[in-house]
Amino acid sequence: MQLGGAFSANQVEAHVSIKVVQKLTARTNSALESISHVAQLYSVSGEYDLIAIVQAQSLEELSAVLDDIGNLEGVERTNSAVVLETRLRR
Repeated sequence: MQLGGAFSANQVEAHVSIKVVQKLTARTNSALESISHVAQLYSVSGEYDLIAIVQAQSLEELSAVLDDIGNLEGVERTNSAVVLETRLRR
């Protein structure tokens, strides 16, 4: 296994906007936290309730994780943006 920046450089990443059924917010948050591919989870204002930063080793793995998120109880809809290139990371 690679470590540090080299490891993360070989991963694919997506920013997933998630609309949650309000009565199931706590359950949905817990379910998302239990998915190891979810590196970060933000509560946000606007049309969507959450943004999850999802990391995987391949596009196929990423696709499976996105399907898993979309199928969680309490997830009304998602919108995913796959990161093509990191232009700046501080």
